[in-house]
Amino acid sequence: MAEYSMLTSTTRRTSLADSSIFDSKVTEISKENLLIGSTSYVEEEMPQIETRVILVQEAGKQEELIKALKEIKVCFVKMESVEEFEGLDSPEFENVFVVMDFQDSVFNDLYKADCRVIGPPVVLNCSQKGEPLPFSCRPLYCTSMMNLVLCFTGFRKKEELVRLVTLVHHMGGVIRKDFNSKVTHLVANCTQGEKFRVAVSLGTPIMKPEWIYKAWERRNEQNFCAAVDDFRNEFKVPPFQDCVLSFLGFSDEEKTNMEEMTEMQGGKYLPLGDERCTHLVVEENIVKDLPFEPSKKLYVVKQEWFWGSIQMDARAGETMYLYEKANTPELKKSVSMLSLNTPNSNRKRRRLKETLAQLSRETDLSPFPPRKRASAEHSLSIGSLLDISNTPESSINYGETPKSCTKSSKNSTPVPSKQSARWQVAKELYQTESNYVNILATIIQLFQVPLEEEGQRGGPILAPEEIKTIFGSIPDIFEVHTKIKDDLEDLIVNWDENKSIGDIFLKYSKDLVKTYPPFVNFFEMSKETIIKCEKQKPRFHAFLKINQAKPECGRQSLVELLIRPVQRLPSVALLLNDLKKHTADENPDKSTLEKAIGSLKEVMTHINEDKRKTEAQKQIFDVVYEVDGCPANLLSSHRSLVQRVETISLGEHPCDRGEQVTLFLFNDCLEIARKRHKVIGTFRSPHGQTRPPASLKHIHLMPLSQIKKVLDIRETEDCRNAFALLVRPPTEQANVLLSFQMTSDELPKENWLKMLCRHVANTICKADAENLIYTADPETFEVNTKDMDSTLSRASRAIKKTSKKVTRAFSFSKTPKRALRRALMTSHSSMEGRSPSSSDKHGMSRLSSTSSLAGIPSPSLVSLPSFFERRSHTLSRSTTHLI
Repeated sequence: MAEYSMLTSTTRRTSLADSSIFDSKVTEISKENLLIGSTSYVEEEMPQIETRVILVQEAGKQEELIKALKEIKVCFVKMESVEEFEGLDSPEFENVFVVMDFQDSVFNDLYKADCRVIGPPVVLNCSQKGEPLPFSCRPLYCTSMMNLVLCFTGFRKKEELVRLVTLVHHMGGVIRKDFNSKVTHLVANCTQGEKFRVAVSLGTPIMKPEWIYKAWERRNEQNFCAAVDDFRNEFKVPPFQDCVLSFLGFSDEEKTNMEEMTEMQGGKYLPLGDERCTHLVVEENIVKDLPFEPSKKLYVVKQEWFWGSIQMDARAGETMYLYEKANTPELKKSVSMLSLNTPNSNRKRRRLKETLAQLSRETDLSPFPPRKRASAEHSLSIGSLLDISNTPESSINYGETPKSCTKSSKNSTPVPSKQSARWQVAKELYQTESNYVNILATIIQLFQVPLEEEGQRGGPILAPEEIKTIFGSIPDIFEVHTKIKDDLEDLIVNWDENKSIGDIFLKYSKDLVKTYPPFVNFFEMSKETIIKCEKQKPRFHAFLKINQAKPECGRQSLVELLIRPVQRLPSVALLLNDLKKHTADENPDKSTLEKAIGSLKEVMTHINEDKRKTEAQKQIFDVVYEVDGCPANLLSSHRSLVQRVETISLGEHPCDRGEQVTLFLFNDCLEIARKRHKVIGTFRSPHGQTRPPASLKHIHLMPLSQIKKVLDIRETEDCRNAFALLVRPPTEQANVLLSFQMTSDELPKENWLKMLCRHVANTICKADAENLIYTADPETFEVNTKDMDSTLSRASRAIKKTSKKVTRAFSFSKTPKRALRRALMTSHSSMEGRSPSSSDKHGMSRLSSTSSLAGIPSPSLVSLPSFFERRSHTLSRSTTHLI
């Protein structure tokens, strides 16, 4: 009866019944009856019962409580002992007892008598909000867990569980025995069991028991809620609680980082093979077989389990991430299958050319299907190994990627029989644009969209402001370049020499000016935000680890992907310049291309200013001064020196075998220079020189886009520390193989090749840099380093060089005519201007003697002795003058 009287009062907006004491159906029926029945009928049948608050003992001395009761207009009385209750009991009142301490004996007596008991915080809270006192069938001290539904798992001690349940009820929470979707928090004493797995899958917060105890300690704080993130996150069960991890296949730096993350996330780590380990985290891309047989209790999981657990802030299920041994054969096969050890040398050379041609075809940038010979399937067996159609960019599934990335290609038009240079450059422009659009789609779909999703497990990984700072105008840039890519595709498919490519970029020039500066101007801030969040937020660090390891990223970091827009426009400008060079003057596109290049300069100015580094420019100038004959166009504001490598040439290209060659790797090109030979007899005055003479001689400045493959030559007894580059110069119809041996141990060969491939991939806007590396046997490409370091070999090379110099100096047929003519003119003019000296007379006597012996006049015989005598005379005079 008392319950119904309360329901018909003016307190209808509060929750008056605890769902734990009534069956859900009974509660619904009661509510329906109350809504259907008229208020007048209830008032006539059921007498009104007034709520009266009884302040027990110390509660009656609290002035704040008395003031609060007056504000909510509730009558109250004071009571010093339980014995007084008999005199205060009346059917006209529903008594509500306010007790200061729920562990006092008075509270126990009232609880046993089934009295309605509340704590002072409830009264103060109702007074602050202007609400009537809530109804609860259980003692309610505060409302810090009001509307929370808790479930427990992993508790074996009944006393501890009873204590926790009691405290939850005192704070207004509800307990459920079985876990369901209505449970808001799971209180776990272990990280196993069905309830734990379901909570992880639903994203339900999993809490430690200390959460309840700490919330009870703050029971007297007004407006305190145990569910607020700042308080709750302190007591969430860490992902690796009760886990002991060990790691296999990671580098020392990465292993140290993962061990620190393990301790930060509540776990422990032990050395590999320790029996106390519960999990073995394996780098599945490196480890092909385990060094020992794992026990049945040990979970052998991929690294994605590790980072995934941190990202969703809960221990992920191991069954989805179990490591399995690779049952399929390795994808990389030895090129020795193409053994060229045949007695026929012509056939050997032909097979070598075919191998190089196959490598070149597989890395061709053509958007059209490659044309194959009829016997290609029988001549080579490595096609499937090197086929770039299996690269991440061609097999990626972007899910919600815009239509431009998923629509079918229009490139069914056959390739023109005669491919002009203009068509080749246009084709490269389209292919790089397509790759660039795919990378932008990867940034958006793999990073930005998941971070912006609502309802993330464990809450948002980053704040909206941080996401905006990191990605900026990337979606706008993606939209513009998608349109450019579509227009270029239509132009390539329906190719005509008179069609204008410049018009495409002029069409979107305003959009480029609008979208690029905001991103470029705040790129440094974007990079700093990523670095800061990765250090301060483990979940974001784990998010990056998971996504950066996916093939779509080519194992590049988010920062490396985001720098692509900064590098793209200079690359487009270079291609447009190249296109203009191969466009006829009468072609209308010539002037249009000039306008398009000019329209890019405004955006490129911002990019160049932001990316210009003083130290990088200084390094480039040092290279220019060190390399004699270095091209002037090496100096560029967007170019930076990446690495310098000392090598020895192993073939006939780019210079003779055995020559010391220095490779300067820049972000978009490769400068090849050889050690400069000392010239005997050269006496140049050092006056006015501020730098030492150039120690290197320029050979070739090669754009990285010309490198089609990087060959990692396997280590053998006759081949050490060797590698090769498969190059296709624009002026050559065939491939050129450049082979080298690294002479310095400071930079490992593996690191150098990865670095080189990374910058080649950046230049051609591809994410799968690893596909550019190809492991090969030295016999296949006729590469060896045998006797390169021996004394006999060095002496042989020195003799060969000296022989070339002597032959060149004394050979009548190879002596430059210009040098001889200059020598003759100098000798003749000096003879006319003065009288013959003794040495001159002696030279003429020798000349006549020699001519008489020869019997025939010879200009060469006349000029050479005179030239050498004059040089000797001049040298002696210069030496005397210096002394």
